Amino acid sequence: MKIAAGKKLPLWASVALNMLIALVAVALVQGFLVKAYRIPSGSMEPTLQGSAGDGDRILVNRLAYTGSEPHSGDIVVFTRPESWQSESAAAHGGGIAGLARSFGDVTGIGASNEQFLVKRVIATGGQSISCCGQDGNLRIDGQPLDEPYIFEDLPFEAGSIDCQTAPRSLRCVPAFTVPEGELVVLGDHRSVSVDSAIACRSLTAVAGDCMRTIKSSAVVGQVAARFWPLDRAGGVG
Repeated sequence: MKIAAGKKLPLWASVALNMLIALVAVALVQGFLVKAYRIPSGSMEPTLQGSAGDGDRILVNRLAYTGSEPHSGDIVVFTRPESWQSESAAAHGGGIAGLARSFGDVTGIGASNEQFLVKRVIATGGQSISCCGQDGNLRIDGQPLDEPYIFEDLPFEAGSIDCQTAPRSLRCVPAFTVPEGELVVLGDHRSVSVDSAIACRSLTAVAGDCMRTIKSSAVVGQVAARFWPLDRAGGVG
């Protein structure tokens, strides 16, 4: 007996099926392996360039910390903690934009309702952080930290504007021990970054009560590479 060959799908159905397969594949990759992000601000310059309308495009390795914790010096993307929300943060709204963000929540493609930040890990759970000695350097467990990546740091000059003068340098950070399972993260463009030390950069900051942290579990992954613009494509360190 002759078996009839299966009917071919109509062209439109074939195209739709292939698009669906491709979409699922991209969603799985972005959801579990590597996800692309755009840098929205200048807080990590010059390492990563960003702006409100355009910025570097980066790839984040979502498996970087499987079975391990971030290390000091790593550049990471993390979910913005609720306590870090600014008063000006507006609701995303509904309509098509809301549907697109809900789609992003599920698939990892495009915008989502969650907000993400990119910063450099400076100190991890159990480490003590402070600033500054006479050299003006940030100190981790009492040792000065070499930070060649810093751009436009806050003014500091021993004897003129330091942690003992009035007014003091806004670079100064009171001694703080990072709780286990948490991280201190700072931007490379230190003077404009909204990060763990933002509340310390005030003349009215309360000693020992200004540093804020993020949970290690909030980290999405480690920044692995920049893929756009092409003339800046490559590794990020």
